[in-house]
Amino acid sequence: MLQRPPTQGSVPPRRARALTRLLMAPLLLAPLLAVALPEAGWLRPAQAQANPGSGAPPQRRVGVWLTNSPSPLYYRADRIEKAVAELHQAGFTTLYPNVWSRGTTFHRSRWAPLEPALAQADAGLDPICRLTRAAQRRGLEVIPWFEYGLMEPADAAIVREQPDWVLQKQDGSTAYPLHGRTMVWLNPAHPGVRERFIGLILEIVQRCGVDGIQLDDHFAWPVELGYDATSRRLYREATGQEPPSDIHDRFWMRWRRQQLTDLLRQLRAALGQLDDQRGRAAISKGKPRPPATLVSLSPGPFRFAYNRWLQDWELWSVGGLVDELIIQNYAYSVKGFAKDLDQPALVKASGWGIPVEIGILAGFGGRTTDMVTLAEKARLAASRGHGVIYFYWEGLWGLHAGREGGSYRQSAFRQLHRELERLPLPPPTPQR
Repeated sequence: MLQRPPTQGSVPPRRARALTRLLMAPLLLAPLLAVALPEAGWLRPAQAQANPGSGAPPQRRVGVWLTNSPSPLYYRADRIEKAVAELHQAGFTTLYPNVWSRGTTFHRSRWAPLEPALAQADAGLDPICRLTRAAQRRGLEVIPWFEYGLMEPADAAIVREQPDWVLQKQDGSTAYPLHGRTMVWLNPAHPGVRERFIGLILEIVQRCGVDGIQLDDHFAWPVELGYDATSRRLYREATGQEPPSDIHDRFWMRWRRQQLTDLLRQLRAALGQLDDQRGRAAISKGKPRPPATLVSLSPGPFRFAYNRWLQDWELWSVGGLVDELIIQNYAYSVKGFAKDLDQPALVKASGWGIPVEIGILAGFGGRTTDMVTLAEKARLAASRGHGVIYFYWEGLWGLHAGREGGSYRQSAFRQLHRELERLPLPPPTPQR
């Protein structure tokens, strides 16, 4: 999350319209999505912006990512309760807790092992469900963040047990150094990988009653990968040809991008079916139908995501496969931050009818953004109609509060968010 990516690019409007048609055609034909598309809450974020007084989520999100690394938050119930209470008092509306990291989960799962430190501290603590209950009691939304997406540690049990699930480079290697560890990527085109990935997500939605889920820049297919036996076979079946040696061959890239899109489509269908079941159960008990499960995406800049990670988040956004975009903007200076807000792809995204939030670095490791700078950045984002999501919890007024100290920053965030509440929304950006 912390590396500052290259400058965003944009896709011409004509291409965007063509991509929309390409995506929506299979959506309308796919039997699975016949369940998902009619959901009453499908457009919940956009509706919330149009009807801020209707009891729906607020006009602009004020959110924060919460993780276990480095943070002691997840390992004691009193810390969780205290953190949620403080965030509520400081004007936060949405929490994005990390639930999937380094091949482990933060609850007992049928799909993956429990995070070792949590197992040692208190295997029954269930921090995500506990945090969700504490937040929803106070009117906050909780959207668990599947940080590691399709990545697994190279020594994970699932990698040893299912070697055919792992993507390969042309030389047959699988190792992918990232975040100080040797990782591998699971194949988003493999049926077993899809079942497990969707199962991990449905599990937390069912268990904790969360408001949505979030994918990020690790929901991806690195461009140099795809030469394993499974990918080769599927590509031959689809095209009659072997994958080309040029990793940037446009047809080869397009086929791999489509596998990610298909997986996201299957996830939306599965969430739609689950939402429908939950809705019927609620109605049978005389309760109101709950909103549809929101799908949030926090990608890198478009050109980088499109060409490096094979993420076509413009297609996903205009095609209705994601409900919210959070664009990471970790420029250190206010001037650089403002420049990144004006990038063409981000400006255009504001006209797609879904909320577009901005990820802002509050503090991490030895880097803490002072409150004056943070406030200027938050005001700039809000003036363009964006919500703000801070990275990360300990950078607010915790471990990485810096020289200003936790008490001062906590008070300053409260004042800042009251100010943001009073700012009017700008008129919608017209779609071209």
